[in-house]
Amino acid sequence: MEEYGKILIIATPIFLVLIIIEKIYGIYKKEDTAPLIDSVSSISSGITNSVKDVLGLSLTFISYEWLVSNIALYHLETNVLSYFIAFFVIDFYGYWSHRWAHQINFLWNKHAIHHSSEEFNLACALRQPIASLANLFTFLLIPAALLGVPASVIAITLPLHLFLQFWYHTKHIKKMGVLENILVTPSHHRVHHAINPEYLDKNHSQIFIFWDKLFGTFQAELDDVPPVFGITRPAHTWNPIKINFQHLELLIKDAWRAESWKDKLTIWFKPTGWRPENFEEKYPVHKIENVYDFEKYGTQNSQKLIYWSVAQVLITLLFVTYLFDNIAKIGLPNIFIYGFFILITIYSYCELMDKNKYALFWEGLRFITAIAIITYYGDWFGLNQVFPFSNYIILGYLSLSFVTYAYFITKDFKTTQNQLINS
Repeated sequence: MEEYGKILIIATPIFLVLIIIEKIYGIYKKEDTAPLIDSVSSISSGITNSVKDVLGLSLTFISYEWLVSNIALYHLETNVLSYFIAFFVIDFYGYWSHRWAHQINFLWNKHAIHHSSEEFNLACALRQPIASLANLFTFLLIPAALLGVPASVIAITLPLHLFLQFWYHTKHIKKMGVLENILVTPSHHRVHHAINPEYLDKNHSQIFIFWDKLFGTFQAELDDVPPVFGITRPAHTWNPIKINFQHLELLIKDAWRAESWKDKLTIWFKPTGWRPENFEEKYPVHKIENVYDFEKYGTQNSQKLIYWSVAQVLITLLFVTYLFDNIAKIGLPNIFIYGFFILITIYSYCELMDKNKYALFWEGLRFITAIAIITYYGDWFGLNQVFPFSNYIILGYLSLSFVTYAYFITKDFKTTQNQLINS
């Protein structure tokens, strides 16, 4: 946990700088592909995922360490060759786990968050799941385990492999010549994120594109079919915590309402989106029928709300950085209390972004949680040792935030609504 937290402290500012560069470049080219509020939602999703991972909130049924100790035919040393093999096997593992997440109903729940943005930009790469609470696919690493690739090599290569998937989430890089035949490029991945019928469930590869060509899921980006992004059942919320469980909620409801036990049991393993017969008529769910004619979510927010949301996510990143940098000092079980505060924070300001009046309740809960923490521990998890007045700063910020929420809900939202009616 602590080592991964340190890696994230290095990676996070790099990602943010690149996101800002893409935003500035888009404005300069008059082709801004990164609306601020969409980026706030994406970054918030990345925070929830990283907090979940750092807290170790996932279960592996068969660990890689167990595989190596029980089936290894040979034991490689930690060297360039072992890292190369690890990277190649992890990419194979990534292709199949990614493909199955698109093709199996219950697995789609953990991946829908990544596709939920109706934009395509670097920030949406950070839309990663918190619903992936169990790792079911360690067996795909068996080739590495047979060769005895050390577990430490896998542990280092996995996050590196994930981070290398960041750069190709952009519309600004067009086709890249000969690299299109070797690597996953922005063009390939635009196809993957598109909901056009021509592009659905294509290009599952993560680093090397040849997996798709080998297993029959490759589709080139067509000049006459511009990709349209999102999911066919739109999320209609900026809240990444809600998005993480929307599909699961629908599956549970459909399984409960299904009349036959066969449907109740098999719905989980059917192709993604499958529902029992006549359910689309009996229990309709909004679905995009014409990908070229639908209204993107949340495009009518005031500039005040947008800038406030940006400020909130930046402040949240400061809280998260302190957690990641002080995991050992904060210790168990306090890191889970800290993680709970981060999740409430994100839930709160994302509800405000959705113009939900109950956002004030969640902000009040966040405020009370912070007061309880400071009262019980005497300060913010040892922060007073670094900043002597940190208690006053945190409580002052939360007081201001609560008042600001009240302003948005009682004044700004009504003003924006009236302007839309009169326009």
